[in-house]
Amino acid sequence: MQAQQRLEDLLARAGLTGAKATAVKAAFVLVAVAIGFALLQGTRAPAIEFASDDAESESAPHSVATTAAASVGVVVHVAGAVRTPGVYELATGARVDDAIRAAGGTLGSSSTDALNLARILQDGEQVYVPTQDEVEEGKTAAPGLTGSDASVSGSGLVNLNTATEAELDALPGVGPSTAQKIVADRDANGPFGTVDDLQRVSGIGVKKLESLRDLVTVQ
Repeated sequence: MQAQQRLEDLLARAGLTGAKATAVKAAFVLVAVAIGFALLQGTRAPAIEFASDDAESESAPHSVATTAAASVGVVVHVAGAVRTPGVYELATGARVDDAIRAAGGTLGSSSTDALNLARILQDGEQVYVPTQDEVEEGKTAAPGLTGSDASVSGSGLVNLNTATEAELDALPGVGPSTAQKIVADRDANGPFGTVDDLQRVSGIGVKKLESLRDLVTVQ
């Protein structure tokens, strides 16, 4: 009320009466309302922004892909004297025994003594279970098979045509360089026909060949 009385006194001193005074009062009220609204907006709490569904949908595929990648194990081909030969996916860290079990187990004619059942599987390899007859004949791997089980014959000899560089390097007198040369020669010129063919590899002479003759074989 005091503010209104002061406003009327000011208008009277200024000589504003009647309709003019009413118009000024109305303008004053509008200005006051505008100032009050502006002050109210200035003290209002900032708006909270929420993540949109689009952002969630963009991040979701990445999470799904990561989970899928983490769940991938090893894929191996189980062949030979097993009940259900085929390709199987096993968990990372699975062993040869796990692969044989996945294939339904062995047949009565099998000989698992020729395998290292505790060996950890590698992705893409083939696990071949030989029969007892194959072991007696010195054939523990399927034709064309590569891998650690295929590189050792029934007599324990290293198969020059399937052994890896690491397995060749383990032979006495054969270092990493010579092992690499043996594999490179095998890839370039085909399988070794006899143990004597090792002499075609640079660095293997008659003396080294004789030291290896009783430790290696060709199949």
